[in-house]
Amino acid sequence: MKKIETIWHELLYSALQDRRYKHTQQELANKFNYSLSTVHHALKVPSQIGALRKESKFFVLQDFNKLLYYWASFRNLKKDILYETYYDETVTQIEGLAPSKATYACYSAARKQLGEPPADYDKVYFYIDSKELDEFKQRFPPTDKVSPNVFALKMLPQMESYGSVTSLPQAFVDIWNLQDWYGKDFTQALEEKINGLLS
Repeated sequence: MKKIETIWHELLYSALQDRRYKHTQQELANKFNYSLSTVHHALKVPSQIGALRKESKFFVLQDFNKLLYYWASFRNLKKDILYETYYDETVTQIEGLAPSKATYACYSAARKQLGEPPADYDKVYFYIDSKELDEFKQRFPPTDKVSPNVFALKMLPQMESYGSVTSLPQAFVDIWNLQDWYGKDFTQALEEKINGLLS
């Protein structure tokens, strides 16, 4: 995930969690230890498409869904896969074997955010620090099976503060990038919950 994506996530997360829509570039640069040019770059296209509205000293998240869908179309989840394998257990058992520092992602995160999954799923994703990859491989060893069902995604340090389950916007965007037939059920359910929180 690119730095600019962590900024979009923060804007969406703040709106959902704290009803906070107004921000300054300096505030975001300080929060993530980014340069102002990185923050400026992150705001450029969302401002052009009307997702953000720039004022003289601050900017406002004007259209939540427009930024969410822009991020979803920009996201390249496949590039973040550190490791994939097949593990011959149920998804519940696989989720129970998560390393202590792992973050539940995609369908597992959606299930935890929604309470009940909108459909059955057979793939489990985790965000992990790349330094934890060896431990992850010990829990889920390599195999010759051609259809992986366990995936480790590269976690940026900026993601750690959001907890052990990815947020609603992050889960939506990540699942949007998957090709599984049941993904649509998950994105629809997540979108309904998001819209309920925004209303």
